[in-house]
Amino acid sequence: MEEKMIYLEERLKSFPKLSLSILPTPCHRLDFLSEKYGVDIYCKRDDMTGFGFGGNKSRKLEFLIGEAREHDCDTLVTSGGIQSNFCRLTAAAGAANEMSVHLILGGGRPAEATGNVFLDKMLGAQIHYVTSSDWNDWEAKSKKIAADLADMGRKVFRIPIGGSVPVGVAGYTAAFLEIMKDQTRLNTSFDQIIHASGSGGTQAGLVAGKELTGWPGRISGISVAMDKQTLEKRVFELALKTASLLGGRVNRKSVQVDDGFIGDGYAIRTTGSEKAIELFARREGIFLDHVYTGKAANALLDWLEKGALSGQRVLFIHTGGQVELFAKN
Repeated sequence: MEEKMIYLEERLKSFPKLSLSILPTPCHRLDFLSEKYGVDIYCKRDDMTGFGFGGNKSRKLEFLIGEAREHDCDTLVTSGGIQSNFCRLTAAAGAANEMSVHLILGGGRPAEATGNVFLDKMLGAQIHYVTSSDWNDWEAKSKKIAADLADMGRKVFRIPIGGSVPVGVAGYTAAFLEIMKDQTRLNTSFDQIIHASGSGGTQAGLVAGKELTGWPGRISGISVAMDKQTLEKRVFELALKTASLLGGRVNRKSVQVDDGFIGDGYAIRTTGSEKAIELFARREGIFLDHVYTGKAANALLDWLEKGALSGQRVLFIHTGGQVELFAKN
C-alpha cells in the first residue's frame, strides 16, 4: 500500500495546482463521543483549511484554479444554492488571483444578504439569482452566462456545481492520502470514513484514493440531496474518470451511499441534524451546519446508537459550512 501511495502522490504532482489551503488540516479524537459509545471516533477538520472562511471545497479549487491559470483564463463561472460554500470559495479564489467571478445562485434573491451571500458580495463576485431550486436550471444559466462572457471576449473557466469534475475531484484524492498519513501520526488505522455527500465530488475523490492505494476500509457518503441510486451512479462515474486520469480503476462496490438522512430535501433542516449540531457544539466544541455536516453527524450518531459501528475506528470528515449558521435565508 505504501508504494501505491507514493506512486499516487507523484501522479497528483503532475497536475497544475495553485496552493490555497493550509494543509494538512487537523485530525483528532472526539473524546466525548468516543467515551460515550465505546468507539474510537476521530474528526478530520477540513473546516479549518484556512482559505475564504474554510471548508473542504478549497482542496478541489486548488486543482481547478491551477487548470484555469494554465489556460490563461480571467473569469470564473459556477453555480450553487443560495448559501453555497463552493461558490463562496470560488469567489475567494478569484479575488486572490485577480479573476472576475460570476456566481449563479439558485432559490431566488434573498431579502437580506446574510451568510455566504454576504461573503460573496464582500469578495467582489457578480451574483446572478435564479428562482428555481432545480440544480439543472442553475447549470443551464451557468452555461449561458459563460457563453455570453466568452462572446464578449473574456477567457472563461466554467466550473460545474461543487467543482465535481475529475480535475476537481483529484483534490480530494490528495486529501485521502493526507488522511492515510493522519493514521500513521495518530498511531491508528481507520475502518470507516463517514462524510456528507452532495454533488458527489468529495466522495468520488475518496473512493478513487481507496481504490488506487488498496486501502481496505469503507467510505460511507451520507447524501444530503440525491437518492441513493442517483448519487451512487454519479459518484462511481466521477471516481472512475478520476482514477483513469491517475492510472487506475474503481470497483463499483466501493461506492456506498446512505440517503436516509436527507429529510424533506436539500438544505432543509431535520430534527436529527439539529440534535447532532447541538451535541457537537455542547460536547465537542465543534460547530456543524444544517446543510451538510449536521446531516452526516446525524447518521454517525444514529449508527452509534444502534451499535452499527461497534469495534470500529471511525473517521468523521468535517467538510466545513458553518457560515450557514449565520444565514437568515
